[in-house]
Amino acid sequence: MSAFKYKEQYAVIVICEHEKEQQEVYERLKNEGYTLKVVAV
Repeated sequence: MSAFKYKEQYAVIVICEHEKEQQEVYERLKNEGYTLKVVAV
């Protein structure tokens, strides 16, 4: 048996047209109190 502890999380991915939009969306959601992670794929 693994010692790995799984913590269930829920997320929403916002598809942005460009990096500037990503930054704007990030700041807007951050100001609303959300916990965020930035990713680029």
